[in-house]
Amino acid sequence: MLPAAINAQNTEAKQENAATEQPVPEPTNFRSQHKGTFNGTRLTYTVDAGETYIRNNEGDPTAAIFSFDYVVESKQNRPVTFIWNGGPGSSSNWLHMGGYGPKRIIVPSDAEHPGAAPYTMKDAPETILDVTDMVFVDPVGTGFSQAIGKGKKEDFWGLTEDAKSMAAFIAEWLTKNNRWNSPVFLLGESFGTTRAAAVAKVLLDDYVINVNGIVFVSQALDYQGSTPYVDDNIISYITYIPTMAATAWYHGKVDNSGDFETFIQQSRDFASQELLPALFQGNLLSAEKRARLVSQLQRFTGLSKEYIEQVDLRINAFRFAKELRRDEGVAVGLLDSRYINDERDDVAARPEADAARAISPAYKASIMHYMRNDLGINWNRKYLNPADPELSGKWRWSPLPEGRSWEPHYVNTAPDLASVLRSNPALKVMVGSGYYDLITPFFDAEYTLNRHGIASDDIIYRYYHGGHMMYVHEPARQALLKDTREFIRAQIGQGN
Repeated sequence: MLPAAINAQNTEAKQENAATEQPVPEPTNFRSQHKGTFNGTRLTYTVDAGETYIRNNEGDPTAAIFSFDYVVESKQNRPVTFIWNGGPGSSSNWLHMGGYGPKRIIVPSDAEHPGAAPYTMKDAPETILDVTDMVFVDPVGTGFSQAIGKGKKEDFWGLTEDAKSMAAFIAEWLTKNNRWNSPVFLLGESFGTTRAAAVAKVLLDDYVINVNGIVFVSQALDYQGSTPYVDDNIISYITYIPTMAATAWYHGKVDNSGDFETFIQQSRDFASQELLPALFQGNLLSAEKRARLVSQLQRFTGLSKEYIEQVDLRINAFRFAKELRRDEGVAVGLLDSRYINDERDDVAARPEADAARAISPAYKASIMHYMRNDLGINWNRKYLNPADPELSGKWRWSPLPEGRSWEPHYVNTAPDLASVLRSNPALKVMVGSGYYDLITPFFDAEYTLNRHGIASDDIIYRYYHGGHMMYVHEPARQALLKDTREFIRAQIGQGN
């Protein structure tokens, strides 16, 4: 075929594609005005619940990121905190309706089942709107966020792809709202902490944006310490010991007549100073030393010596959730081990379901009711909570581009955080952990953030008597909000 014919054919194909390609409509936004008193400060604020378009290098829209923006009118450069949950594949529903939003869903604080609708919602005057604007973000494939135009949803479903899209959203949001001189904070939960560390580096590298502070809720940066289902992962047999100790204490399966904090510290010391070197020794461990370890593991976990011998000193945290109260026919929760569930199969190795997920219907009902009745969102589009059903199966954990060779390893964005901390000496990180979290154990947060070249002065640890979503427990929610407020004020030079 002649070159002219080839060019004509290509032109015709482009015209056909352009004719069939659907035009991208303008972003949808729902604006409402509100008033409230937060920590004694009376505020008038605007909620913009709507789409922000991110674009490719040619300027074409590729995704519509939906967010809930709580903005207080001010002539000063108020801080703005970008908040997301994890998953991957979770909307911001949990932190929005349970943790930091100005309205909250009420579920039993003592880990009892919340029952069925109608549920109760209340104002949350303790939240942090008095010190920062808040933007609750739903990544592509969650909430109302979706790929548009020349974008495909798979373009945003991956460790690296997700971080880049969230950083692009933040940069576009700052431009659209004229907020480039506002202090910027990132706040994520679970995989949202994985994301936050990576986003902080993309913001610095690609957009030249320094963040003022990062809040990790239920830290998950280096997944080795939170992966208990891989048999030869010695680290997980160490990082979960203090959480199992806290759980056994809570359920009365160990001697809990003393001081809780002392008991937990003793479990930390035992795990790192005695159990870790013993597991490293393997079959070279002496019988005398092994017997002592069995006794100590029983003391801290409440499990029988026979069981500890059978598992060769290696207690799988998920199996622990089934074993702790097996004699009563109940399993404890994984997301929050205060919860219990009476399961049918009492001889299974691990729980059939997570007892702590009992709160999910209440949270779903709250966001759906709140959007329609408080924010005026009357939209003929499904709010994806849970996420797009294809997201999990198509998620790319490889940090390298498609086609590049990669030897799989545990996900780890702690080096990204370490790099940003070295580049930005003013940056600090607050880490909030629940004692009863069998998904992201608090000792793993310490193990992860105390290495990777991260200075100890850069990390502020806070602990709560709750689980993965510690804000379900009312005293923990109050403490989390107080700690977050103090952290933000300190980072912007306002102290307490």
